Amino acid sequence: MKNKTLKKKLKKNEITIGSWITIGHPAIAEILSNAGFDWLTVDIEHNSIDNLMVQNLISTIQSKNIAALVRVSKNEEVVIKHVLDAGADGIIVPMINTAEEAQKAVEYAKYPPIGKRGVGLSRAQNYGLGFNDYKEWVKNDLVIIAQIEHIEGVKNIQKIISTKGIDGIIIGPYDLSGSLGYPGEYERDEVKEALNKVKQICLKANFPLGYHVVPPDIELLKSKIIEGYKFLAFSTDFYFMGDTAKKLMYLIK
Repeated sequence: MKNKTLKKKLKKNEITIGSWITIGHPAIAEILSNAGFDWLTVDIEHNSIDNLMVQNLISTIQSKNIAALVRVSKNEEVVIKHVLDAGADGIIVPMINTAEEAQKAVEYAKYPPIGKRGVGLSRAQNYGLGFNDYKEWVKNDLVIIAQIEHIEGVKNIQKIISTKGIDGIIIGPYDLSGSLGYPGEYERDEVKEALNKVKQICLKANFPLGYHVVPPDIELLKSKIIEGYKFLAFSTDFYFMGDTAKKLMYLIK
């Protein structure tokens, strides 16, 4: 049974917290799946996780009754088709800057007549035995998140969130600040203004507003919840391991 819980929570604009998988090993997915996250995202934009490992990670996450998302490498038909046919519960599409780009993401993910996705019979469709059920699930429960990580996306945020089929947005803070010329400098007035514009428009529209809190800092995560962010990515696999090990070794020494 494909996951329907995340879509329902997004429709109700409820808080969900997930994390980011960048290391291509099923043990990483198992460990994070036991932590209590609502969803986990396999990131294939910034690492070397291949298609076979994507499918292995998706199945591992889903075995724990958690939604398995994939942050695809780009807004491209074949890339999106591959991860969805592998059984992903949804996609996060990077660098969405216009409504037209948001519409393309929807078309690549949805079957006709809504979209233009080609039909394959793979894991998602139960290898041909469950295509009709999967077709209905795609229509009603597939999750599509637009990642806003450039100032052009900020300028067009109202049109992007008005695109039918987009279930939420998530801000990529590093690239957004970088598009303004200040990568990682979140305290810059220009960066704050961009973040605030996205936040205010989404809050006014009661549209699921997301943010990737990259450091494993629980107080920062709580502050984003207070601000009104609902779709929250909390840190990454390597950051959890590296930061915790470093802190504990510091205490020993």
